[in-house]
Amino acid sequence: MESLNAIGVFVAAAEARSFVGAGRALGISASAVSKSIARLEAKFGVRLFHRSTRSITLTAQGTQFVERCRRVLAELEVAGEELSQTLAAPQGPLRVGLPMIARPFLRMFGEFQALYPQIQLDLDFNDRLADVIAEGFDAVIRSGAPKDSGLSARPLGTYRMLVVGSPDYLARNGTPRCPEDLHAHRCIHFRFPASGKLQAWQMRRDERALELELPRSMICNSVEGRMELAVQGQGLTYAADFVVREALAAGHLVEVLGDYTWEGGQFNLLWPSGRQVPPKLRVFIEFIVANMPLVRGTS
Repeated sequence: MESLNAIGVFVAAAEARSFVGAGRALGISASAVSKSIARLEAKFGVRLFHRSTRSITLTAQGTQFVERCRRVLAELEVAGEELSQTLAAPQGPLRVGLPMIARPFLRMFGEFQALYPQIQLDLDFNDRLADVIAEGFDAVIRSGAPKDSGLSARPLGTYRMLVVGSPDYLARNGTPRCPEDLHAHRCIHFRFPASGKLQAWQMRRDERALELELPRSMICNSVEGRMELAVQGQGLTYAADFVVREALAAGHLVEVLGDYTWEGGQFNLLWPSGRQVPPKLRVFIEFIVANMPLVRGTS
């Protein structure tokens, strides 16, 4: 600790360019500053300052040494702040941006709130591409590759798109055996709220993409809405596996054309890059990465 104190005194003297100024900043006498510098010079066998009756200036060795000392002191300050944060209970508001596919995530957030009741979750379900930093989000969950270099990212898992329908609908209308059979079926489409465009049903045969103009029997701008309509037997729809997982397990929906669907993606948790992560965000990141209801990716 004596060496660290001496380094602090040395940096203060270098920045003030005066033993008197350094002493004033540190609350000690100029004589104490001079003696501390002298002991440091004696320890390393170098002269750190050129001294005159009016001022001090760094020697070449002193200039090199002061840069390293500044980095050491900065790292110590960061280490102390991080240690203080680990001792503090996670608390405060946490603003999180999420895709419109809300239902699969709600149970996870309820469990997080039960574990950390002092964190107030502010959940914003929206499919538009938010500016995480400018809009004040602590974190966002988004699909696709991260594009903003100012954000840190953790992969949350992968998903695959499926064509599904209810057993009742398939009993009444038959099961499609190839993509072209969809022309004879009722198709429930999804319209992206942000762009107004219809989601394409990505199909392929022998690695070749198929371009199909499918019937637009129903159009819905709610992911969960189209799933419920499919469960009711209103037609076939195209949805992510994690959205329809429970309905498939319960037998309310059945996957069709599995040999022809290929589209998938990955969700990521994004947050502003920085040297320090607040306790409330740190525990949120750890919890979401461990509990996200998606297939675990290999990355």
